[in-house]
Amino acid sequence: MTPLDPESIYHIYNRANGSEKIFADEGNYHFFLSRYKTYIAPIVDSYCYCLMPNHFHFLVRIKEEEQIRSFFSEQKKMSSSENLANLISNQFSKFFNSYVKAFNKQQNRKGSLLMKNFKRKLIDDEKYLRKVVHYIHQNPVEAKLSPKLNSWKFSSYSDIINERSTFLARSEVISWFENKENFIYCHNNPPTETGIE
Repeated sequence: MTPLDPESIYHIYNRANGSEKIFADEGNYHFFLSRYKTYIAPIVDSYCYCLMPNHFHFLVRIKEEEQIRSFFSEQKKMSSSENLANLISNQFSKFFNSYVKAFNKQQNRKGSLLMKNFKRKLIDDEKYLRKVVHYIHQNPVEAKLSPKLNSWKFSSYSDIINERSTFLARSEVISWFENKENFIYCHNNPPTETGIE
């Protein structure tokens, strides 16, 4: 499995274990993001996300080693010899487990909700990076859950194009597309026409 290394960018995703939904109501989506902010936001730069009824996507950059070690040392005693990649991966597992426990209690269900191992893909090419941002944001439109990108509530697209407060590294994401106008243009046209594919 690909390790999660400091200062590297990853596409993180997972889906429901079977045909169930992982979000049963709007409150579930909000709770999932609140758990993300508690467990994951302190150790990553968050670029974009999309939460769908049966799966989710995040694009993140793992923070510098010093920042991560500082976070974990505040949470518990840790030695300098502890494997940082394992700590990071375990933090994601804690995030998912905290959500699943709450969801199971709310829905009066038992057992696993998500596929056992969450997926992660290292992004080390700028062109591919833009393609992944586009892909993540297009999910609800492609699935015919939303007619437009900015009408799906549980995606980072609207947060990136608006000025409201956000936990996302908005300016960095926009810089990959040169400016906000080009970000919007690239998202509303096929990748073959905009040069991001």
